[in-house]
Amino acid sequence: MVDYHAANNQSLYSAGEQQTYMEQENDWDRDLLLDPAWEKQQRKTFTAWCNSHLRKSGTQIENIEEDFRDGLKLMLLLEVISGERLPKPERGKMRVHKINNVNKALDFIASKGVKLVSIGAEEIVDGNAKMTLGMIWTIILRFAIQDISVEETSAKEGLLLWCQRKTAPYKNVNVQNFHISWKDGLAFNALIHRHRPELIDYDKLRKDDPVTNLNNAFEVAERYLDIPKMLDAEDIVNTARPDEKAIMTYVSSFYHAFSGAQKAETAANRICKVLAVNQENEHLMEDYEKLASDLLEWIRRTIPWLENRAPEKTMTEMQQKLEDFRDYRRVHKPPKVQEKCQLEINFNTLQTKLRLSNRPAFMPSEGRMVSDINGAWHKLEGAEKGYEEWLLNEIRRLERLDHLAEKFRQKAAIHESWTDGKEAMLTQKDYETASLSEIKALLKKHEAFESDLAAHQDRVEQIAAIAQELNELDYYDSPSVNARCQKICEQWDALGSLTQNRRDSLERTEKQLESIDELYLEYAKRAAPFNNWMEGAMEDLQDMFIVHNIEEIQGLLTAHDQFKSTLPEANKEREAIQAIQAEVQKIAQYNGIKLAGNNPYTTITPQSIDKKWEKVQQLVPQRDQALQEELARQQSNDHLRRQFANQANMIGPWIQNKMEEIGRISIEMNGTLEDQLTHLRQYEQSIIEYKPNIDQLEGDHQLIQEALIFDNKYTAYTMEHLRVGWEQLLTTIARTINEIENQILTRDAKGISQEQLHEYRTSFNHFDKDHSGVLQAEEFKACLISLGYDVENNKQGDAEFARIMGIVDPNNSGAVTFQAFIDFMSRETTDTDTADQVIASFKILAGDKNYITAEELRRELPPDQAEYCIARMAPYTGPDAKPGALDYMSFSTALYGESDL
Repeated sequence: MVDYHAANNQSLYSAGEQQTYMEQENDWDRDLLLDPAWEKQQRKTFTAWCNSHLRKSGTQIENIEEDFRDGLKLMLLLEVISGERLPKPERGKMRVHKINNVNKALDFIASKGVKLVSIGAEEIVDGNAKMTLGMIWTIILRFAIQDISVEETSAKEGLLLWCQRKTAPYKNVNVQNFHISWKDGLAFNALIHRHRPELIDYDKLRKDDPVTNLNNAFEVAERYLDIPKMLDAEDIVNTARPDEKAIMTYVSSFYHAFSGAQKAETAANRICKVLAVNQENEHLMEDYEKLASDLLEWIRRTIPWLENRAPEKTMTEMQQKLEDFRDYRRVHKPPKVQEKCQLEINFNTLQTKLRLSNRPAFMPSEGRMVSDINGAWHKLEGAEKGYEEWLLNEIRRLERLDHLAEKFRQKAAIHESWTDGKEAMLTQKDYETASLSEIKALLKKHEAFESDLAAHQDRVEQIAAIAQELNELDYYDSPSVNARCQKICEQWDALGSLTQNRRDSLERTEKQLESIDELYLEYAKRAAPFNNWMEGAMEDLQDMFIVHNIEEIQGLLTAHDQFKSTLPEANKEREAIQAIQAEVQKIAQYNGIKLAGNNPYTTITPQSIDKKWEKVQQLVPQRDQALQEELARQQSNDHLRRQFANQANMIGPWIQNKMEEIGRISIEMNGTLEDQLTHLRQYEQSIIEYKPNIDQLEGDHQLIQEALIFDNKYTAYTMEHLRVGWEQLLTTIARTINEIENQILTRDAKGISQEQLHEYRTSFNHFDKDHSGVLQAEEFKACLISLGYDVENNKQGDAEFARIMGIVDPNNSGAVTFQAFIDFMSRETTDTDTADQVIASFKILAGDKNYITAEELRRELPPDQAEYCIARMAPYTGPDAKPGALDYMSFSTALYGESDL
């Protein structure tokens, strides 16, 4: 039942207005009470009304004029409905004791501004039914009807207007009074259906069946609304004009029942709003934690891969590593850049929502702060930069190793070909049976061989030097190179020893040799160096070369042109050598000398000289073609450099210009926040539309890397520099848009006008001397002083400034953003839900108790939010605690960060 205590303590009318109304209501036709039908209705209704309150104290009355005669239950009734204590009753059985008790009750009624007309204690003690019913009606008027107020009308008129408003939409219902308008029962059913439509199927009710309608309303009210049955359907139907006071008494119970439900609904809505905000914030926190954990885990897995410096053995394997790194740059990293940007946006949005809902700032779990993610990202980019440099250096190293290894194999093959058979030649004993001329020839031949051997010394030293360099550069096939080099060196040492031994043998017999063929000797002397020159020329013409720019290939072309310019002189030398051999033949023929065979001083025949000369003639144009092809390749590479440089020199300043424009836009306030947001989004779209230029530059950069171009003298921009600039540009525009969105969110939530925002921005910009977008501590203090805050350099001012800095800079960064500035200004000028308001709402739902039950939460709140509260509320431990009691006070303060949930 409804508790009238609160209503009785706050009367909406003055004492004069109350007395006037009570006098009008007390000026009633007492003769009507003698009407048996009306008296019966009032007796039943008033008895039920009294019992609805007395049962709260564990008692009731059976006979209204008899049970109030001793004044005890009358005083108890007044205490229950007023919530006040009356003077202590007298427990004696004598008439004087009863009269004194009744007088105490009547005095209490009079103290409430009620004028009792012709009602005395003796009449109540004597059991006068008419006076007892009149007294009860006076109590009902004062405590159940008087404080009803609807649209500036009160008491009876207010209750009637309330009934008319609630039943207006229903057919066959026209409430004009408190008697015949209620006879068909439809008005009672309409009141219940208007507030609890699930309890009554109004469309099935019939106007011509009033008894059924009345009984249906009485039963539903008693079962579901806790309103006792105060009327009989038959009495109402069978009376031409039902008793107005009985109807008013019963209808007032509906008013109080439904007005209480409306307060509970309002309280429930407030709690639902607060809980919905809290649930949404918790969801955003969980999303942030998961996204931060995933991003940090990806960084943790990626950094060891980028820090791995284990080199591969071949160029193919290293180029595959480079291709994997390109995939990482093009495919794997860009989504993570977006995730990092989105993470920062989500974090800023969450903090803004927490500030707007008067919640404490969100502190991510350890290691998942935005600064932690930025630190990990910085470490990732450091590893990424070092990894790319290492890859390129490794590719250069392997390229040089391959070149050196091929050069080693060529020189080794030439040397091995030259040394083939030399040991057998040096160990033969042909001088033992040779003639003097043959000995001299052998000696000269040996001298020529030594000359040839000396000429090959440089090649052996080159082979050893190349092998040493391959070892120093950690060539993967160094063991086989070392074995081959060792074999060549050992063989070379053996050849040196054998050569010296053979010379000693020939010199021992030289004294016996006098005659020598000068022509053969001259031929041998001239043929040997020429032959070495041709072999060197063939080796040079077939030598591999590696260049990195046009200047280097032009140098090779110049050297090759110089070589070609020596060919005419070399041809003259060849003809001169061939002429010596021809002279030998001519002398032999002229003198009839039969030559024993080939030139005894050399193995170089005219045929071999001509053959090698023809080889040189063939290699020269081949060398020309190879150099021209390399020149074309270097020209193509130079074109790629210029192509990349042209794009890079355009994109680099464009990115810098856009960054400066965004900085200006974030400081200036042109138009409304929506206009600025629209302008920024259009600006962002224009930046996104520029992406094809970046993609084209990436393509040019890939062509440069595929061409193994490692430098570019035409631009100072690198692809890495431009990538970082592009990513910073996207992040900056996204962050600026998010700041404007948060300002809109703050403005709408706090009711800040556009003029106020403009004033805030103007003040902020005025003190932002370096246009950095944030105010340092001293700048912020100057701004507060200009706004009238007492933060001067004194003890009190320093304390106030420290308090404000704790609000706008909870992380102690030493700087105040514009968002934090407007949050603080809006906090100073607007109101938000507080923990005390939520506690007051819960107290309404709990029926003014200091605790609440799970059943009450499930009845008053939506299911999901009721279960949310039940799961988080601690058991109530107060002195009035009961089983299942929950502590809503600590729960409410925890919502606002005032204690741990």
